[in-house]
Amino acid sequence: MIPAYLHGFGAYLPERVVANAELAERLGRTSEWIESVSGIQERRWAAPEATVSDMGVAAAEDCLRKAGVPANTLGMLIVASGSGARGFPGPAAEVAARLGLDSTPALDLPMASAGSLFGLALAMRLAETQGDVLVVGAEKMSAVIEAAPQDPNTAILFGDGAGAALVSARPGRWRMLDAVLHSDGKYREDLAFQGTGPLRMNGLTVILQAARKIPSSITEVLGRQNVSAQQVAVFLLHQANLNLLTRVAKSLGVSPEKVFSNVQRYGNTSSASMLIAASEWSETTSVRGPIVFSAFGAGFHWGALLADSAA
Repeated sequence: MIPAYLHGFGAYLPERVVANAELAERLGRTSEWIESVSGIQERRWAAPEATVSDMGVAAAEDCLRKAGVPANTLGMLIVASGSGARGFPGPAAEVAARLGLDSTPALDLPMASAGSLFGLALAMRLAETQGDVLVVGAEKMSAVIEAAPQDPNTAILFGDGAGAALVSARPGRWRMLDAVLHSDGKYREDLAFQGTGPLRMNGLTVILQAARKIPSSITEVLGRQNVSAQQVAVFLLHQANLNLLTRVAKSLGVSPEKVFSNVQRYGNTSSASMLIAASEWSETTSVRGPIVFSAFGAGFHWGALLADSAA
């Protein structure tokens, strides 16, 4: 198989900042309690009229601009979103049209939290035949929270935003080495949203399974490539909550500083979070070495992907 490369990332975050104090008043909690259980201090919420596609287009354009790649040269578009409108077509068709794409295949991954990881893994395999593949994760989780009364333990977590990554068979900044993906449908009712009504989350099951499955998948992909956790330059994970990120670092035996975190400022943006984190990290670092991406989400779906700095 011809190797695939990551060329760059992009992101979009709404302007409106929703601090803990605003949610605390609505939910009958305190700002201090919200931060203590989640590590989150604030999150971004999109305007009521903004859509998943709006944010996805903004992140896609940011990524393409930074990578210096015109949209009309793309060979494929993958859009991951668990909060996109139910029904069809999914947001990928609109994002493609607004980027000016005509017959370029556009694929929807209706997956919460783990969607962008699965998208990167697919792009790594498809770049050989499709050329440049743009992966977008876009979520409007505030609409889910506002749609129906929520458990305070759930409502405090979520924010809105979008991230993007460009994958190509052309040599780029990071070579993609390997990926492992897993699913276990027996947990499908423990984290679910049907499009109407409240989001359902069995918090204890979700945190226990995520705290086991994320390190396990990371260890699996590292073992297949004979790379130790200590050799990894950075772990770019789905930003579920700060406590989970800390637990993953401890389980892997690495310093918490190696696990990039921006959940304090943006909250849990579901399938957008990992790519938003990658975009922010890539703009502020010159560190070289192995990079691990990992995510866990509704389904349950989870996995990890390993990349390394290209020569």
